Amino acid sequence: MPQLTVLSQAGKTVEKLALADDVFGIEPHKQAIFDVVQAQRAAMRQGTSKTKDRSEVSGGGRKPWKQKGTGRARTGSIRSPQWRGGGIVFGPNPRSYAVKLNQKVRQLALRSALSYHQQNQTLTVLDQLAVETPKTKDFKAMLAGLNLKGKVLFVAPVFSENEILAARNIPTVQFATASHVSVYDILHAKNLVLTKDAALALQEVLSHE
Repeated sequence: MPQLTVLSQAGKTVEKLALADDVFGIEPHKQAIFDVVQAQRAAMRQGTSKTKDRSEVSGGGRKPWKQKGTGRARTGSIRSPQWRGGGIVFGPNPRSYAVKLNQKVRQLALRSALSYHQQNQTLTVLDQLAVETPKTKDFKAMLAGLNLKGKVLFVAPVFSENEILAARNIPTVQFATASHVSVYDILHAKNLVLTKDAALALQEVLSHE
């Protein structure tokens, strides 16, 4: 059972927190992680590409020349696909790229992502995240006190407006609520910071016990 040190925002030890092995201590399942990340990246695609077929382009309501007697190939519309300005054959249409995955696979990938950070010692647990003033320099001071460098993902049950305003000018900081955190966001971050409440909430949802 992983024993994690709970820190204050100043970087001082507050307590020890025992977390479930089946959530924060499993061997990361690479295939589940790959499948879920691919599905999440696919779901980010807009899928709005669209071309016009011969029924949608303008013009071509009249037969350009009579069927016989001109010596030219017969044709019925100047908007046929072989004409310049004609419709597009088999072009893209709006569609969804979403991929359905079983809930067990998604939960396994989330447990694997959490365990990955725990095993690599890039998981930090805070007793709480409370920013009194929406100042970027105060948030940067907190990052320095916790020795967090690179991309950092903060996960908490909720975030106050001060916390969001204080970090919005720091491009390496992201926020995610415990109920909507994704595997892609967790793995995209170099450091994962969970509040104690968020860690317990994730453990309650993902644990088999």
